[in-house]
Amino acid sequence: MTKMLRELLQRAETWPPAAQAELAEIALEIDQALKGDVYHATADELHAIDEAIAAVRRGEVATDAEVEAVFAKHRRA
Repeated sequence: MTKMLRELLQRAETWPPAAQAELAEIALEIDQALKGDVYHATADELHAIDEAIAAVRRGEVATDAEVEAVFAKHRRA
């Protein structure tokens, strides 16, 4: 285990349970990818994807200028 990972896991022990669960889910996704496992989206994830596709089809997308404004805002942070 790398020093960075060991230190992160020690800090994560103090995190709220929801943050710990999120970290665990991300780690499981990485583990599955490394093993060559196929990821199966949850029903909620599939629903969100369907909603996003529908929004794009309705033309509900950000303009290039809007996207750049968001990136510029967060680059300064």
